[in-house]
Amino acid sequence: MLSVLSYGRLVARAVFGGLSQTDGRDYSLVTASCGFGKDFCKGILKKGMCYGDDACFIARHRSADVLGVADGVGGWRDYGVDPSQFSGTLMKTCERLVKEGRFVPSNPVGVLTASYYELLQNKVPLLGSSTACIVVLDRQSHRLHTANLGDSGFLVVRGGEVVHRSDEQQHYFNTPFQLSIAPPGAEGAVLSDSPDAADSSSFDVQLGDIILTASDGLFDNMPDYMILQELKKLKNSNYESVQQTARSIAEQAHVLAYDPNYMSPFAQFACDNGLNVRGGKPDDITVLLSVVAEYTD
Repeated sequence: MLSVLSYGRLVARAVFGGLSQTDGRDYSLVTASCGFGKDFCKGILKKGMCYGDDACFIARHRSADVLGVADGVGGWRDYGVDPSQFSGTLMKTCERLVKEGRFVPSNPVGVLTASYYELLQNKVPLLGSSTACIVVLDRQSHRLHTANLGDSGFLVVRGGEVVHRSDEQQHYFNTPFQLSIAPPGAEGAVLSDSPDAADSSSFDVQLGDIILTASDGLFDNMPDYMILQELKKLKNSNYESVQQTARSIAEQAHVLAYDPNYMSPFAQFACDNGLNVRGGKPDDITVLLSVVAEYTD
């Protein structure tokens, strides 16, 4: 027979167990960024939140934390177009729409669509292409909503294991899905995908979950096991620790990108497609590292 004290403890555990399953606290993301443009020897920002032709943003609204990464298609440089202009403008537009509250947390594709069509209607000439990945944390529901177009992406780590990740979208080898604005009359000659083609997902997150959002410059040079090794260095959710770990990951990817003897994930993928490739992939690298934490004003 249970004593009154033991019974009371069981009731308390049941009550608090129920509260833990329906946590009434708001969550937020502690996020830091780091990256390298492939033409730079150290991680620096160019033209706002840009690393080379990559661009990113981190924005907060009262209902959600939102972040994104875009990778400008470097081939435009052959036609006298700065690839960072498109990716940078796309991310700045997404950031502005979020800060203005013109978005629905559960619909990150909507943020991407509204931003892209605003660029299409912009009177200022803009040409280029980029991939895009948008990640939204709904603070109250504790759900992460994502949209990924192309080969930038994200992964979610819990307990040292990858529990969610984005799916890469490629038309064919090294040709990812992308948003584009072509010169007048050349629309049909430029590869362009609809924002609606973005792969979407929604899932619950927990306090302490780690979310890594990055351009393909990271994923093409670091396999999951290396990323997980670096993430073990993250000891807590304060900004300084998150920033230090983000830099450590970006620096290692940058070093591997220029190692001619390293069999990178990109080189392995190329071999799988019948190409004789070895070494890292020199590329722009952008890393946004986030930890799910309790929201504080």
